[in-house]
Amino acid sequence: MTASAPLVTIFGGSGFVGRYIARRMAKQGWRVRVAVRRPNEALFVRPYGDVGQVEPVQANIRDEASCARAIQGADAVVNCVGILYPDARQRFDTVQGEGAGRLARLAAAAGARFVQLSAIGADAASDSAYARTKAEGEAAVLAAIPAATILRPSIVFGHEDQFFNRFAAMARMSPILPVVGARTRFQPVYVDDVAHAAEVALTTTVPGTYELGGPEILTFDALMRRMLAIIRRRRLVLFVPMPVARLQARALDLLGTLSAGLLPNRMITADQVRLLARDNVVGDGARGLADLGIAPTPMTAVLETYLYAYRPHGQYTELQESAAKLRE
Repeated sequence: MTASAPLVTIFGGSGFVGRYIARRMAKQGWRVRVAVRRPNEALFVRPYGDVGQVEPVQANIRDEASCARAIQGADAVVNCVGILYPDARQRFDTVQGEGAGRLARLAAAAGARFVQLSAIGADAASDSAYARTKAEGEAAVLAAIPAATILRPSIVFGHEDQFFNRFAAMARMSPILPVVGARTRFQPVYVDDVAHAAEVALTTTVPGTYELGGPEILTFDALMRRMLAIIRRRRLVLFVPMPVARLQARALDLLGTLSAGLLPNRMITADQVRLLARDNVVGDGARGLADLGIAPTPMTAVLETYLYAYRPHGQYTELQESAAKLRE
């Protein structure tokens, strides 16, 4: 690996999507700078490339000086930073709005191209702070770098996801699986397809906004039933009405506030309930994976490769099922 190889700085590069982008760019021969708040917790990214090719560095998206240091000398910048649960320090507006704008402004000053990881549903007029600040971040990025690439994925799945893994873990422990927004539609996209889209944006010229979804559109209820079938568990899927979900989420939010953060709401927030009231699918006429030359990966090709761990007997479940058939 030579010093003349192009350099990309990936903010949030040790996170779920960021690590896949880091791995792809290392394979392309780029030097990769993984900008995170705690570099000592991101050392696992180093083996993605040759010695010294992939390096974690300290940066906080809310801090101008650390971001400027992380971007210095970079040919490209990717922003993968986002939050689902705000707290006293990490707020939607400071991270997803102001933070994205800060990185784009610094990248523009450095002459670097820019890729912003946003989300389907980003809307400046949304009643959801998450969706609203995602849109504010997009606007700030495009104001600084009009030729930036904006990637808007639907729910992202893969081995380290916080969607299927979370509900599979719940199903392993509880006979009831509560679902808010059971009829809301999603278009889950494989994490490496999102990383591939970022790779295309970094290695070619594809400015503009792209909405990324997989080959299937399913309701939340259907997704949970598919997950339950894969992990071989029968559970009662309980549809939680929206009015009830709103009351529960507000109560949990209030408990977190009154406890001064000692009991943070990590179950479901009022903002998440607002998001679950709307479909999360690629819009009609939107540019997507096909426009980037990427064939979306079906869920069936991936889900069993990691959800098997939640089966009653884990990796041995299929062996036991085969043995049972032989005895019949």
